[in-house]
Amino acid sequence: MANTSAPFGFRQWSGTGSAPTYEQTVAYIAYNNTTPVFYGDPVVQLSTGYITQASSNSVQIAGIFVGCQYLSVAQKRTVWSNYWPGSDVASGNTVTAYVINDPNAQFIVQSGNGGPVTFASIGRNIGFGVGGTNGNTANGLSTYYADYSTIGDTTTLPFRIVNLCGYSPQGTDPLAGQNGYDTTTAYNSLIVAFNNVATKSLTGI
Repeated sequence: MANTSAPFGFRQWSGTGSAPTYEQTVAYIAYNNTTPVFYGDPVVQLSTGYITQASSNSVQIAGIFVGCQYLSVAQKRTVWSNYWPGSDVASGNTVTAYVINDPNAQFIVQSGNGGPVTFASIGRNIGFGVGGTNGNTANGLSTYYADYSTIGDTTTLPFRIVNLCGYSPQGTDPLAGQNGYDTTTAYNSLIVAFNNVATKSLTGI
């Protein structure tokens, strides 16, 4: 079945911790940051110490955003949300964000902007792109994808391709038939690992 474009960001596949929380760490979003951040978005650290949605493959990422909590002005209570809408926090308050930055984490992500990504690309690096809506406010999910046009050996690219979803030499993949699992057509899904996440560099890996 040919794949269709339906990007969902970076969804954790494996890591050092255990599902469903794995090794989430706490970070912070400034109350006046009007840029929404969605579940599965790559994020970067600002010079202020806060994080925000990543918009460039040329900077080091701080991890993958997986939700937040904040004191909602509109609802007059603490809200737990899988995305930051870009407003609704009183001046002086911060947004507590949850980020996966484990250097051993791996993620499923749909490819886009060309393809398909082939078996020969395993071990190479890849950047990201983002769908035109820049996130889905109906469900809070990311619309980021792995950008086929960036595949290469550039060491600063944020991710490394470690496998293709649906690839099985024995032809027995139990998930065959799902969107993204056709390895012969564009928009196929990949398993990627961090290539330049901040914690990976800090640990000297």
